[in-house]
Amino acid sequence: MNPENYLFLAAILFAIGAIGVMVRRNALVAFLCVELMLNACNLAFVAGAHITGTLDGQTTAFFVMVVAAAEVVVGLAIIVSIYKTRRSTSVDDANLLKL
Repeated sequence: MNPENYLFLAAILFAIGAIGVMVRRNALVAFLCVELMLNACNLAFVAGAHITGTLDGQTTAFFVMVVAAAEVVVGLAIIVSIYKTRRSTSVDDANLLKL
């Protein structure tokens, strides 16, 4: 398959994730859409590495996956905290964590 097709697929996946973050009010769905956008970036990095013939994009994608794993831990902890206090995962209830 042509590497440009992977870049096109990455752009479509990123657009779907961005629309999902802007449209949905559920924190879990928005969180999954952010993960979809990160995976689209990883796909673009790997396709770019394939086009240039270097390993730079693959190593960058690896570090993005590491940061995404840390983001999952922190993000899910915040979502669980909001759910325990309000019994809702609505993004509008996120102001509960303010002091």
